Amino acid sequence: MFNEIVKKIEWCGKELKIETGKIARQAEASVLVTYGGTTVMSNVTASKKINPEIDFFPLTVNYQEKFYSVGKIPGGFFKREGRPTEKETLVSRLIDRPIRPLFHKDFKNETQVICTVLSHDQENDSDIVALIASSVAITLSGLPFLGPLGASKVALVNDKLIANPSLSQLKDSTLDLVVAGTKKGVLMVESEANQLSEDQMLEAVVFGKKSYEPVIDLIVDIAKKAAKDPWIIDEQEKEVLELPNNISDQYFDKFNDIYLIKEKQKRSNALEITRNEIVEKFSSETLNSVIVSDAIKSLEKDIVRSRLIQKGNRIDGRDTKTIRPIECQVGFLERTHGSAIFTRGETQAIVITTLGTGLDEQRIDAIEGEYKENFMLHYNFPPYSVGEVGRVGSTSRREIGHGKLAWRAIHPMLPTNEEFPYTFRVVSEITESNGSSSMATVCGTSLSLMDAGVPIKKPIAGIAMGLIKEKEKYVILSDILGDEDHLGDMDFKVAGTKDGITSLQMDIKITSITTEIMSEALNQAKEGRLHILEEMSKAIDKSRKNISNFAPSITTMQVNKEKIKDVIGKGGAVIREITEKTGAKIEINDAGLVSIASVDGDSGKAAIEWIKGIVAEPEIGKTYEGKVVKLMDFGAFVNFLGAKDGLVHISQLKNERVEKVSDVVSEGDLVKVKVLDVDQKGKIKLSMKEADKE
Repeated sequence: MFNEIVKKIEWCGKELKIETGKIARQAEASVLVTYGGTTVMSNVTASKKINPEIDFFPLTVNYQEKFYSVGKIPGGFFKREGRPTEKETLVSRLIDRPIRPLFHKDFKNETQVICTVLSHDQENDSDIVALIASSVAITLSGLPFLGPLGASKVALVNDKLIANPSLSQLKDSTLDLVVAGTKKGVLMVESEANQLSEDQMLEAVVFGKKSYEPVIDLIVDIAKKAAKDPWIIDEQEKEVLELPNNISDQYFDKFNDIYLIKEKQKRSNALEITRNEIVEKFSSETLNSVIVSDAIKSLEKDIVRSRLIQKGNRIDGRDTKTIRPIECQVGFLERTHGSAIFTRGETQAIVITTLGTGLDEQRIDAIEGEYKENFMLHYNFPPYSVGEVGRVGSTSRREIGHGKLAWRAIHPMLPTNEEFPYTFRVVSEITESNGSSSMATVCGTSLSLMDAGVPIKKPIAGIAMGLIKEKEKYVILSDILGDEDHLGDMDFKVAGTKDGITSLQMDIKITSITTEIMSEALNQAKEGRLHILEEMSKAIDKSRKNISNFAPSITTMQVNKEKIKDVIGKGGAVIREITEKTGAKIEINDAGLVSIASVDGDSGKAAIEWIKGIVAEPEIGKTYEGKVVKLMDFGAFVNFLGAKDGLVHISQLKNERVEKVSDVVSEGDLVKVKVLDVDQKGKIKLSMKEADKE
């Protein structure tokens, strides 16, 4: 019934297994890939017809995590998986980026890759497994794919590089890097690092490439037995092939002049008018608007690239290393806790920091387990930032991806919760965009955090690099424009401090990028990063000592674990009473660390004193103030130190004989008492007469 094929290898100390032929046989290809105890299923389908109205490759990648993979039922009211989580979106992008450039340039059929995590062993992350599964499925499908593709994760633990580390090993690592590519070269890098040097990052990328090569050999081996017949791409008609030359003959000089316009909006308007004119002139029954638009793009690409390769002339007139003018401003919004404007050329980000308490932490229910995150960075890219009219709705995949890239760049430089017990949310509003708004977000976030008084270890800046390569000639570009990104061969984003790299993201559209080119690009990026940091320091060079008056002031104190229940009270009654009467927010963890947050200093002090009174132990011989809470024939009970009660015996009320307790005190009286003794059962003997003597 099944034509099942299974292939295995030992890879980085664990078994990697690929299975096909048994599941989802109506898809173009379906595979199960298992690494350790983590299994991902990848299914690939493609439309048999091309939509003539589409001028791009309509590839969709969906990575899905199922809670049954770890034997859990989803939390929340609806007990089923809902909209994609942030991780699912990020892994979907992680898979899309390296596989997209490997499809044939003329392949425009709608294609979908769906990866589903079926089993997760809590030790081997599913992202690399899903990437490999996608590569296998596409290779076996017969689609025009110039793969196969390999992928691996690299960690740095105790100065030693480790391929495909476990989740527990990653916790001790100063590097979390994903590398994907073919045997010819690396196509994608995604990383977070703790100030590693350029040489260390390059070494890790090369190490990752070598580690994934056995996987490519395994995919080739299984493809020999299981791959379907290749799809045939129809040859283009003569009229279509000649179209770019025909457009070039008539419009080359005009496009050449337009690309000398330095201002983005003026250039964009001129390009739109010319493109519309060409579409109207050349469109016919054979040549629809999509075909004509493709030919126009080809001409524009040739013009910009040839000028860069031959003379190093950029669209805005800069040389290859010059950074656009930078202007920074902090503290321009009065009521926010921290704010900054970062402007670089025609790219601008307004970045706002908000400080909160532990109650504001983001709770994340993931298949790896539930955890809390006290640093959130949200990136927004509204249509007005590029002068367009567009729909404003839910957060796009691109916005999530760019926000996470900036998060990775900033995260290694943040203080620990013990050093700065706040939750902080950063929002980057992109108000102008012409190249690398994600790196503008990194710079703006660094400025905004320092303005808010968050004690980051060092300022962080980011820069986007580009590459134009024709045969053996190439040009590396610092601080690329949007058009240079679209028409180039590499998008290379580097963020870090003056001492090292904290994040690296690389997307390469060709497979002939050498180690030497990557090394040169990293070193050129370092020059640009240091220049940007210097410009940023003119606005603010270190974190402010004090936080905003509008931000909550948080004080922490440690209490004995045995006293936690006393601070909380039955059903939370005590902590609720303190909060209601003082106005302060109070949190206490299992270790006995109490955090008291308040905007008003007096309310915070009142809460602290209240809690101190609850947890303090009475000292023999010390005098306290208390309240009479109950009268008995033999004495009075006095409440002091929060919830503690002690007995003042009738003989200890006054320095004379007392007939009735009520002759001396009444319920509700505030009195001074001295601790005489605390017995083994915790009963406290108090004296008013001894306190009076003092």
